[in-house]
Amino acid sequence: MRKIALIPARYGASRFPGKMMAKLGDKTVILRTYESAVNTGVFDDVMVVTDSDLIYNEIVNNGGKAVMSKKEHECGTDRIAEAVVDMDVDIVVNVQGDEPFTQKAPLEKLLKVFEGEEGKKVQVASLMQELKDPASIEDPNYVKVAVDKNFNALFFSRSVIPYPRNKDIKSIYYEHIGIYAFRKQTLLDFTQLAVTPLEAAEKIECLRYLENGIPMKMVVTSYMGVEIDTPEDLEKAAKLL
Repeated sequence: MRKIALIPARYGASRFPGKMMAKLGDKTVILRTYESAVNTGVFDDVMVVTDSDLIYNEIVNNGGKAVMSKKEHECGTDRIAEAVVDMDVDIVVNVQGDEPFTQKAPLEKLLKVFEGEEGKKVQVASLMQELKDPASIEDPNYVKVAVDKNFNALFFSRSVIPYPRNKDIKSIYYEHIGIYAFRKQTLLDFTQLAVTPLEAAEKIECLRYLENGIPMKMVVTSYMGVEIDTPEDLEKAAKLL
């Protein structure tokens, strides 16, 4: 299977405008994300897909690969789908531009679910990690996911799921890590689906799959990087350098 990573990178983020070009140590967030994805060595190709000349030039001027996209996309998945239409590829991994600590092991586990007879049934997959910090569990910036016994996603929410009504039962909380892997046609089909009600309410695009009856396989990882959504996240990330 030919596997590529595409990194959607929008300059105008609502919670942290310009975050992709914010400095994390001596490099920008987007450049660190790109280099981390390349350095995993699990992809046949890696490129940034952006609507910003600043981001495009940042990657290209540092020896990387980038393509320009249209500006009117509703989400990052739509942005990478535009770029992948004419590419010869089997599996497309959407690496979020604000994930500067992408690691090899989680990506290998993610790609492995597409292999073998069982893997043929998988159309889209994503990563999750266990959340243990009570403040993070309550924080709406941490997207939680509930899964069935086969690790297919049941629901994604910014609220606490499951809700611990029975205090005698120890609940496991999973945080969704925004790295997706798609079969190419599944990715292209996604762009033909209208925004769904739960997706619009939660502002979580992968709910569009579930609302259309498309299973999403979840893969547990111990990945503990920092997704940079706020200036405070940038400060946390700086401590990991």
